[in-house]
Amino acid sequence: MNIIIDNKSGKPIYEQIYTQLKEQIIGGDLEADAPLPSIRSLAKDLRISVITTKRAYDELEKEGFIYTVAAKGCYVAAMNLELVKEQNLQKMEEHLREVVRLAEISGVEKTDVEEMLQLVYEENP
Repeated sequence: MNIIIDNKSGKPIYEQIYTQLKEQIIGGDLEADAPLPSIRSLAKDLRISVITTKRAYDELEKEGFIYTVAAKGCYVAAMNLELVKEQNLQKMEEHLREVVRLAEISGVEKTDVEEMLQLVYEENP
C-alpha cells in the first residue's frame, strides 16, 4: 500500500488518504479481506494526526470499501465492481451534462467539446 500526501494540494489530507485507498481498492491493488494498517500506525507513518487517519477510514467504511473487526483492525471489503462501475458512470453522466450545459450557454460547438475531451484523455497517463 502506497499513500503519498501532497501538502501543496488544495485537498484535505483525510481526503487524499481516502481517495488513494479507494483507488487502490477499486483498481485491485488491495484485495478483499486484506488487512489495512492500524489507524495509529498509518498516522505515524504519514506523520499526521490520528484523527485525520480515522476520518479517512470512517469515510471508506461508510461507503462500504472497508470494514472493521473489533480488536482486530480494518480490512478491505469485498466489492461489487459492477456496482462501483455503474455508480461512476452515473457521476460521469452528471459531469458531462454540466459540460454540455456550459458549452451551450458559452456558444461552444460539440466538435470543440469533443476535441477538448480527446486532449484531456491524451494528457492523462
